[in-house]
Amino acid sequence: MLLALLLNRRLFAALTTPTCSTKCLTIVERFPPFCNAIIRAIIEKGSPTKAFLAFESLHSSGALRPDHRTIALLLKASSIYPHLSNVSELHVFIIKLGLQWQSSLSSSLFRLYLSRNLLKHALQLLDEIFVQDTDPFYGNLLITSFSRKEDVESSYMVFKKMPVRDKISWNSMITAAVRSSRPKEALSLYRRMIVAGVEPDCFSFSTVLSACARAGALCHGERIHRLMTEKEAGFESNPFLCSALIDMYSKCGRVDLARSIFDSVKRISDSNSISIWNSMITGLAIHGLGADALQTFDNMPKHAIFPDKVTFVGILTACSHSGMVDEARFYFNSMQRDFSIKPQLEHYGAMVDALARAGQLSDAYELIKEMPIEPDSAIWRALLGACRRHSRWDVAEMAMGEMRRCHSGDYVLLSNIYSSAKRWEKAEGVWRVMKERGVRKGKALSWVEMDGRVQQFKAGDRSHRNSDEIYRMLGELTRRAKAEGYVPVTEVTTKDVSEEEKEENLSSHSEKLAVAYCVMRNGAEGIHDIRVSKNLQTCWDCHGWMKAVCKVLGRVITVRDRIRFHRFENGDCSCRDYW
Repeated sequence: MLLALLLNRRLFAALTTPTCSTKCLTIVERFPPFCNAIIRAIIEKGSPTKAFLAFESLHSSGALRPDHRTIALLLKASSIYPHLSNVSELHVFIIKLGLQWQSSLSSSLFRLYLSRNLLKHALQLLDEIFVQDTDPFYGNLLITSFSRKEDVESSYMVFKKMPVRDKISWNSMITAAVRSSRPKEALSLYRRMIVAGVEPDCFSFSTVLSACARAGALCHGERIHRLMTEKEAGFESNPFLCSALIDMYSKCGRVDLARSIFDSVKRISDSNSISIWNSMITGLAIHGLGADALQTFDNMPKHAIFPDKVTFVGILTACSHSGMVDEARFYFNSMQRDFSIKPQLEHYGAMVDALARAGQLSDAYELIKEMPIEPDSAIWRALLGACRRHSRWDVAEMAMGEMRRCHSGDYVLLSNIYSSAKRWEKAEGVWRVMKERGVRKGKALSWVEMDGRVQQFKAGDRSHRNSDEIYRMLGELTRRAKAEGYVPVTEVTTKDVSEEEKEENLSSHSEKLAVAYCVMRNGAEGIHDIRVSKNLQTCWDCHGWMKAVCKVLGRVITVRDRIRFHRFENGDCSCRDYW
């Protein structure tokens, strides 16, 4: 006992000197059982690099025969070691020693890979872990990690490998699908979870409601709302569920139901209740109900609710979509002056959008130049989007040149701006540049929910089994729309061709096919209100076509595009042709 104490004192004294590795080695050669103690002591002294050097010296001299305790110490040292290479080297060493089936080592190595963001290595290790332990904990961690990187394919790989899946596994996978903008897959996963007998919880409901909002799947959202009412007693007191419901109904075109829910729950005093107000303000904003959004904002102090940065994004968006430029200026200045909220990129983007939409392109440009933070592509894209409405191809060129990363939609928009100005050569030049740079035009997609199923269409789509009937109905609707005064807006086409060819190019846009499908399924006279979602901004031609068709049918057509909602009724649109 006395000898052990003396040796430990000698070891620790040796560790505190610059030549610790040599002194440690001298002692250990006389007393081999203390090898692991040396490595542990060095780690506890906060010197992981020296721990690895000591291990290499001891191992190469033959004084140390590493076992699972040695590897555990090295993994601990590696968790605070600044270099990445030693992690995979340790993994190889574990396999050489035949220790890969040690569950404690596998789990430590797995966590180490996750902490270093080496997710593919962690995925390779997962099979070894599941042989020893079927606990879904490790799979859940990896699904969440891939989800944060929006790598839904890898998340699926983990999900399929898991021998056991719990509620967290399903929730994590649904979240991964939503984050990767795959709402239909999220809804499919939710249905599979129910079939598997896994009871959804509050997190399940809020996530799948987000998927319904993105997909415009109103029927699914209503079913989930009913299920929440049955299973989650008192869910009205949960601000996250209430805000998810308001968001879902708003983005599925039923802002009236969103308002009804908001009015019944807005008195929640939870510290997170600001999310309810933000969801309602944003919902009103995307429906072009700017005055109602501002009124909601003004009512917040009465309920002891104070705005945050998300609130002001919603308010500025509401002002932008409603043409309330003076109000936008007021709230933009007020957020820092009255609420000490420093404007972020998204606030500048909304303010630039408000100015540019109103035709104040010079003011918008000056605001961008005066920003204390570097503008991103979204800021310049807001300016670019307004150039088409105001026929400013010169400003569009400048905005496009400032973007660091251009999407296919940016090129297409610039080409459309040139076409509207009849600068055909420049319009064709944009398409040549896209071809040279390998930029492919994004597909315009529209979808409708019918009988609980989402039907999707792309421009010129002939893949639907009822495509012949859909096109016949489309032709009939266009004929009746023209009789009502609709005139094709051929300026939106990008080629210098005949008017007949331009009109043909416009005739099968995806949202027109979606409306024709709904009318075909339900009949022109008895059809319910039509709700169409679209992944891109609707064009001027489709906008005019919708106004005429809604009057012909005597029904309401609601189109949700990438920017906002358009509610067509009696030949008019809720946007008042301002978008």
